[in-house]
Amino acid sequence: MSTPSTTSEYLLLIRNTTWHKNVSPKDIQKLLKRFTTWAERLSNEGKIKRGYPLAPEGKIIARSKAVTDAALAETKEAIAGYLVIQADSLEEAAEIAKDAPCLDYGQTLEVRAIIAEPSELQFARQQIANEQR
Repeated sequence: MSTPSTTSEYLLLIRNTTWHKNVSPKDIQKLLKRFTTWAERLSNEGKIKRGYPLAPEGKIIARSKAVTDAALAETKEAIAGYLVIQADSLEEAAEIAKDAPCLDYGQTLEVRAIIAEPSELQFARQQIANEQR
């Protein structure tokens, strides 16, 4: 059972930037057509709000404020792109994600609710309120 969300926007993180390495150009073209058709249908239904592919390279910034190259291009966990979708629940968002054609080619999708305030900030506010009593 999932916790109800206070939002109707969900982030679909598309993982695996190397899915195409062992796929023929013809199959890549088929997938792109299927993906475009799927995304256009969802857009027409008002389900997709926006989305973009991401470059495989990136930078990682840690607490030390050191900036290092993120060698993400070879990993299946690298984020290839994202979509922001509209859904009534996490379950509905997951059902939408299950139809994504990219799943047939080794990519995975992570579905996360977009929330107004992080739980850590909610916790801190509650602790401060308790101390003031």
